[in-house]
Amino acid sequence: MKLKVYSKDGSSSTDKEFDIPVFEGDKGKQALKDTLDAYAANQRQGSANSKNFGEVKGTGKKPFRQKGTGGARHGSRRSPIHRKGAVVFGPRPRDWSKKINAQVKALAFARALSDKATDGEISLIEALEVKERKTKAFVSVLKGIYPQGNVLVVDAAFVADTALSARNLQRVFMCSASDLNAQDLVRFEKVLVSEAGFKQILERVNG
Repeated sequence: MKLKVYSKDGSSSTDKEFDIPVFEGDKGKQALKDTLDAYAANQRQGSANSKNFGEVKGTGKKPFRQKGTGGARHGSRRSPIHRKGAVVFGPRPRDWSKKINAQVKALAFARALSDKATDGEISLIEALEVKERKTKAFVSVLKGIYPQGNVLVVDAAFVADTALSARNLQRVFMCSASDLNAQDLVRFEKVLVSEAGFKQILERVNG
């Protein structure tokens, strides 16, 4: 599959062939869905909690006499039907996490990468380097490739000057090639990868 590879300054580009897996039909789509669901579930804290009858503070004294009030009979202010009383069937702390098989996760990553490349949403750059440690230096590089919109920038290992130049840009998100996952690829419409970073990604995909 051919991808655009830009020069270091983003001013020019050439097309290069890469060994990116190509999927036919729906292969890998279910794995991608399950993996994205697992990533989302694993980010949930599961700390929502409501107090049941035994946890609500309050006296156990009968609030008023049994008969003669013209109202319903009650034995406690902690009852769920009273203000500041207990909550019936309310949320309780729980573990929302889901386990995902390593092979399924790998298939999902390969499918996400393939779809991204097929849609033309991945661009490569020879190297993520800037001439000086300034934000405008990185902006000038990015302007020739992705002038607008949020961009996921991926490298094998970020050079200090590059990382410092890009970190103040609100629309730029940085990720190392070893940490890149299917959720990152799906989340961002535009992905810029260094050739060194893409080499690591293809090693992960092709084993």
